Amino acid sequence: MKKTLFLVIIFFSFNFSAISHVEHYKEFTYLEYELFRNNKSIGYHKYDFVRKNDILSIKSEVKFKITKLGVDLYKYFAASEETYKNNKFFKFSSKTNQNKKKKYVNISVDPIKKNLIIDGNSYKGEASKDYIVGTWWNHEIVKADAQISAISGRIIEQTVTFIGKETLEIGDKTFNTLRFNFRSSDETLPDNKKLNTDIWYDEKSYLWVKAAFDKTGYWEYRIKTYK
Repeated sequence: MKKTLFLVIIFFSFNFSAISHVEHYKEFTYLEYELFRNNKSIGYHKYDFVRKNDILSIKSEVKFKITKLGVDLYKYFAASEETYKNNKFFKFSSKTNQNKKKKYVNISVDPIKKNLIIDGNSYKGEASKDYIVGTWWNHEIVKADAQISAISGRIIEQTVTFIGKETLEIGDKTFNTLRFNFRSSDETLPDNKKLNTDIWYDEKSYLWVKAAFDKTGYWEYRIKTYK
């Protein structure tokens, strides 16, 4: 398996803490992103952070549709819940309706081996506890050798490259960000299965600010609301 490519200096320069990165988001209760395709707003992605004692649940909802001349060509809706206990991953579940095609994934932790157990459309079986669900809000994903599809459970081995620091203006806010490219390590995958996404995280808070990729059009997620 190919290892995620990083220069050691990145970890020291940007102070990626050894403690669970979930703790970096303790001030956030809600995140909302506007989704664009070819610079046209088509939907949203929302996260609610619910805390109770030692449990953190992140409830997510994604909805968008592509229309042409008033006709809906493609409709998408997904709802998921990601749960952490004592700041450690505990479980994940999602259901997706992708243009009337239903998909799902459930992920839990083996209490003995501590590996992940995946039950999804695309993969059923064990996976390394070091893999991370590809929900993007958690910047810990930049250090993972692979991410797990939040739609189908497919394991995507990845190479992560730090692009550089960038200043972004979104709405009336300015963000000093760190830009990373996530790319599939397996170059033999068909194009529709390959990962090639740029992600921007705020340099101080690690807030996910923006995502961009090309796939039957140019797509962007842009932060709209956070609190």
